[in-house]
Amino acid sequence: MFSGRNQMLAVAVIAALATIGSFVYLLGWPPAYLRESRNGVPYFTPPVINPVTNKPMSVDSLVRDYKGQGAGGGGPAGLD
Repeated sequence: MFSGRNQMLAVAVIAALATIGSFVYLLGWPPAYLRESRNGVPYFTPPVINPVTNKPMSVDSLVRDYKGQGAGGGGPAGLD
């Protein structure tokens, strides 16, 4: 029927197409749970500058601290 080489080539092509198709789907039409964190911050948001320390911090940690859910005691980040 088919030689072993052709069968492995077919399996490799199918795997490559499935992988590329999955990446295109996830990057083109991501599910809702992949678009933002549970605090409502989009995942690919760039960091912001902390005005106290002048160092970058993630917007998600800023939102958590603002809501009082951070590990530092409820105040804004860098002010604890």
